[in-house]
Amino acid sequence: MIIAVDFDGTIVRDAYPAIGDEIPGAVYTLRKLRSEGYQLILWTCRSGKDLARAVKWCAERGIYFTSINQNLRSQIVRYKSDSRKIGASLYIDDRGMFDLPSWDEIYRIVHERCPTESDLLDIEYGFSPAAR
Repeated sequence: MIIAVDFDGTIVRDAYPAIGDEIPGAVYTLRKLRSEGYQLILWTCRSGKDLARAVKWCAERGIYFTSINQNLRSQIVRYKSDSRKIGASLYIDDRGMFDLPSWDEIYRIVHERCPTESDLLDIEYGFSPAAR
């Protein structure tokens, strides 16, 4: 599953062009999702040196992205197109129609809407996937 994640206001408090403080739980949750096999795309309006600083900030905290402001190569090949819109199963962004939930709630929503194979097995056997 592919998750596109915004930076300012989502991973860190919005202080653009500076980098704000981490939003509690963001780093932990993103590292955990990545370790569970989710592919993360950094999806931000930052560019140039501001983007490089954001990527470095994430890397220093163990958050690594499969792609940065680009569609995954596998998706481009699959659909024979490189749409301007980043293709993802979920978009985590503070600029949606509703307030951004806590990162604990985001983790639960990710597993509810885009379950891993392990989640599906848990459901089949009557366990709650979010209880991990």
